[in-house]
Amino acid sequence: MLTLPKNKFQPFFTDLMTKAVQQNHIFAGFNVFSLDDAYEIVKAAEKIGAPVMLMVNKLAVDLFPIDMWADALNMLTRHASVPVCGHLDHTTDLTVLERACKAGFDSVMFDGSQLPLEENIRQTRQVVELAHGLGVAVEAEIGAVGYSDGAGGAAYHAAKTDPAEAGRFARETGVDWLAVSIGNVHRMETQDAVINFDLLHEIERETEVPLVLHGSTGIKDGDMQKLLPTHVAKVNIGTALRMAFGNTLRQEFEKDAAAFDRSKLFRLPLQRIREEAEKKMTMLGCAGIIK
Repeated sequence: MLTLPKNKFQPFFTDLMTKAVQQNHIFAGFNVFSLDDAYEIVKAAEKIGAPVMLMVNKLAVDLFPIDMWADALNMLTRHASVPVCGHLDHTTDLTVLERACKAGFDSVMFDGSQLPLEENIRQTRQVVELAHGLGVAVEAEIGAVGYSDGAGGAAYHAAKTDPAEAGRFARETGVDWLAVSIGNVHRMETQDAVINFDLLHEIERETEVPLVLHGSTGIKDGDMQKLLPTHVAKVNIGTALRMAFGNTLRQEFEKDAAAFDRSKLFRLPLQRIREEAEKKMTMLGCAGIIK
């Protein structure tokens, strides 16, 4: 059990990622799209005593500017009784990353997975130098995690992570944690991903940094349990929460086709988000880490 000071948690959260590898649990990073769903996730984390990462992706940034997101996430962090890390997910634009670092995000992800290895290393190193100078942690990706719905576009090239490349990438960039592709797929609606544990173990032998798996909605619960003693320290979860919200909202309209009051319509869908987040964090062994 850890007792944490009630202040900004980013430096401590970076340390928690390393400790997750040592202590056989995994942190959850949840994609959020509004203040209300972010708040429900924080409430779930507080209920079970777990650190949590709130992640903003391109779709969310299209809804609200980065500066507004930073203010909202920092507000939640200040009032939370557990560590809350505000994270900018999948970003390729260095200008956007710089804005996020200066606006107050705790960590950012530079996604150079579609670049040649040398260029991915060069640009990632540039992001690390900038972000670390501002006290911001950096995640990057080696290999490329595919999209089940084709969201990456026709030109997107999915590829499993090469262990030797992962080792070189981690050493030469100085990233804080590293996203890898081992059979995980973004935006899966069913748990059909086939995780290559042999490949994961090869990557572990070549790297020392904590690892991250995107597309974790599609990973079977049993496989998630098998990941606990590995170097995977964070998994990203988005689709599971979107399905919990959207499917429940649809049911609310089916009960009353004339309904229009957002405060009533969202009550149960937001509750389902909180329940799903609590379920995922508990399965990942995070319950009771913070007291």
